[in-house]
Amino acid sequence: MINSDMLSFGKERSAIRELFEKGKELKQKYGAENVYDFSIGNPSILPPRELFDTIKNLFMVSKIVDVKGKNDVDVEIESPNPNYQYRKLSTNDLHGYTSAQGDEEVRGAVANYINEKYSVSLDKNLIYMTCGAAAGLAITLKALISDPNDEIIVFAPYFPEYKVFIENAGGKCVPCIPNFNNFYPDLIDLEEIVNENTRAVIINSPNNPTGVVLDDKIVTKISEILDKKQKEFNHPIYLISDEPYRELIYNDNKPFTFFTKFYDNSIINYSFSKVVSIPGERIGYVAVNPKAENAIDLYYAICGAGRASGYVCAPSLFQFIIPHIINKKSDFSIYKNNVKYLYEELSNIGYECIYPDGAFYLFVKALCPDDKEFSKKALDYNLLIVPSTSFGVSGYFRISYCVKEDVIKNSIVKFKELYNYYKNK
Repeated sequence: MINSDMLSFGKERSAIRELFEKGKELKQKYGAENVYDFSIGNPSILPPRELFDTIKNLFMVSKIVDVKGKNDVDVEIESPNPNYQYRKLSTNDLHGYTSAQGDEEVRGAVANYINEKYSVSLDKNLIYMTCGAAAGLAITLKALISDPNDEIIVFAPYFPEYKVFIENAGGKCVPCIPNFNNFYPDLIDLEEIVNENTRAVIINSPNNPTGVVLDDKIVTKISEILDKKQKEFNHPIYLISDEPYRELIYNDNKPFTFFTKFYDNSIINYSFSKVVSIPGERIGYVAVNPKAENAIDLYYAICGAGRASGYVCAPSLFQFIIPHIINKKSDFSIYKNNVKYLYEELSNIGYECIYPDGAFYLFVKALCPDDKEFSKKALDYNLLIVPSTSFGVSGYFRISYCVKEDVIKNSIVKFKELYNYYKNK
């Protein structure tokens, strides 16, 4: 017999992945220039130059070490990050195992950078390097869920894989409804659904799919509710901050809120996929707040969950890259221009759009009550857009605008044709 849950996860791909694969099919049929694929958050801009330089320099140093040995090598190549120097790593070092939780110097670089930038006090010994944010979130949930009745609250609209990760860890996914005027969490609903079975709340800011950034005021209120509830039920309720879009904020009036400042029982989940445009390389980290209750045991549970899930260590080459490019990012001005143009053009046509504060998604009101039907109809115009039901709310669709500028500009006529179809029905 095979596991029926795993069979279901494998056979029923997420709507995002389903559309992504459909896009490949349509591009072969009609030509890539005639298909407008807004399905997946796959960065279209190049990584920063410093990333390529670092890869080249790491290989250059390793070749010298291979020949001369570590004791006879003076590394004079300057790092893009003045706080770090290239280490004397051989080719075997560069591609070999690191510690399961990640290389110590890499974890130290992460802690130092975050502490300086956000004025917090992360500890390198409570940081676990991961194969991206998805792996980090999956093992964190596995570390927290121990009973079939355990519940994890997610703020709708939410990334669809949250539900998959929660259920795979043996828990229940409990959505908290949003305020539809600003897509902030409904705090009254949050207070009502937190109960003795609640183990954690996942927060995602900037949000996928809305692009909403939560400000200090709303984060403070969420923290106060959770603090009150964990005292009431006499057990910790963790706040898991999923932060792959941390640096992608366009609204200067809404700076990123680092959650360890507001809530002790917090866990940070991060990926370098979006900030330096390397989603396929799978590198990120989990950081436990040193102030969390039983922080060391919580960290060991996360390490144990990684071990039990078959994660031997995060990719070593990209671990060694991190200290040198940790303060770099891709050119996000392209995304900012994309969303400005797209928002204005769709609004002029008649679509109702939520202008995002960050990330690279535009959340738009569907032109019929059934967003799945609307997304399916959009395929007739070679538009690949994700129905909002996938994200736990109905009546909207998501556009991923991290695409080439010409894709957006050429798609406008198709969005207009789609709009006219529904208005003339």
